[in-house]
Amino acid sequence: MLFHHLAAALPVETLAAADELNTDDLATWLRNLFGPLFLVIVSIVALFFLFTREITRFAQFILLAIGIGIIFYVPNIIEVTAKAIAKALGVDLD
Repeated sequence: MLFHHLAAALPVETLAAADELNTDDLATWLRNLFGPLFLVIVSIVALFFLFTREITRFAQFILLAIGIGIIFYVPNIIEVTAKAIAKALGVDLD
């Protein structure tokens, strides 16, 4: 059932060309899938730290969440990082 929902969320172009790998909009699809989930989890954990009055842990968690949020929400950071890792491993990108 979960696979059906994930497959339904895929763009039509991805499902139509099943024989060849199309990763053009992969980063956008990942942002759209994990972005709202990330925000919900951050909100719940942050509220837990606030209600238990653990201000130091709350501050550490918020800084970590901001760092992870930058990775997902800054445009092209996933692509640039992936290309840098591939280049460092010696993969020819041309």
